Amino acid sequence: MTTKVHVHLFYGADPRFYRQGENIGCLYGYHHAESDEFKLSYSQDAKESKPVRLVRRALKTLLGFDLIHTLRNRDEMLRSDVIWTHTEQEWLSTALMLLMNGKRDAQPLLIAQSVWLIDKWPQYGFLRRWFYRKLIQRADLLTTLARDNAELCRDYFDRDATQLFYGLNTRDFPVAHPKTFQPNTPLRIAAIGNDRDRDWETLIKAVGNDPRFAVRLATRRRIPRSLRSLNVQIAPAAGLKKQRELYDWADVVVVPLRPNTHASGITVMLEAAAVGKPMVVTNVGGLEDYFSKSAASYVPPFDADALRDAFIRLLASPDEALQQAQAASMELVSRDHTTEHYAQQHVKITRDLLRRRMQHAPAAQRDNANARVSTQSRGGL
Repeated sequence: MTTKVHVHLFYGADPRFYRQGENIGCLYGYHHAESDEFKLSYSQDAKESKPVRLVRRALKTLLGFDLIHTLRNRDEMLRSDVIWTHTEQEWLSTALMLLMNGKRDAQPLLIAQSVWLIDKWPQYGFLRRWFYRKLIQRADLLTTLARDNAELCRDYFDRDATQLFYGLNTRDFPVAHPKTFQPNTPLRIAAIGNDRDRDWETLIKAVGNDPRFAVRLATRRRIPRSLRSLNVQIAPAAGLKKQRELYDWADVVVVPLRPNTHASGITVMLEAAAVGKPMVVTNVGGLEDYFSKSAASYVPPFDADALRDAFIRLLASPDEALQQAQAASMELVSRDHTTEHYAQQHVKITRDLLRRRMQHAPAAQRDNANARVSTQSRGGL
């Protein structure tokens, strides 16, 4: 039997328009799950006027998720067997839509992936926590991209969560196994990211106004004027071409982070490993589950001295830096941190979820499903 999967993505990630003309498929690689067994559909972005857009975004800010975008895709979602979501912003709205629709037994299964929800949970008030807990009850399976998040799901929601491993689009960033490391003088350091948990302050304290380092910091986040330094160039790196240029320029890639539980910075780590650059990374968020200590220079959070010392060690020991970059590229391949593997993890958990649903289904329903399978296996004769 073919399983109909609906992939619900944020407004702006419609595969019909995202990087139109490049034929990249779905932004996060879910299209790699497409097969005779799994038929995928995706949420579609509706054209909207400016006033409607303002209303949709205002409601999204109020609720914490984009309900209007979800309701626009309601019919396709209800026709599916399973719904995949990428963040809590998608599954919270999907859960509400399904609850509003009623008749859970006849509805699609919901795989609910959380990214920032767990980090934000202690900051929420009583009413929002109560509301979100009601929505969590509608999720059939919780998933996260970090072990820390999965463990906290038990503490906060009394629910088990499955950890999945995020992956890199190796078409955008083909894996290059480095053969040499010849750092420039000053050492060129690339920092990139817009995540809320980037710790740009500690980075600039570590290297600011130090002639041994030249830094390019690519972010849309506001950097306070008090942190500006002559050797730190701040500008966004919008688009794949600009990102590649930044990595090509760099000797070392840095991922400075505040403590978090959602593997913040993993995308940049995957990209740095693919392009063969040594990494200096704050050791928070479960990142060691992706890359070992031999594949990155890990430092404690908020420790500017340790961050600076890590750069100096790489500069003073090119052979060690090369070995680290080689280990990272090898782990990227051996652990299969790719969008293809990310999609196949969804295939596996979906099969398991459907199998469990079948085991708990009434006998008549199981017989019906088995009869359909049997008929299909005989070619419908």
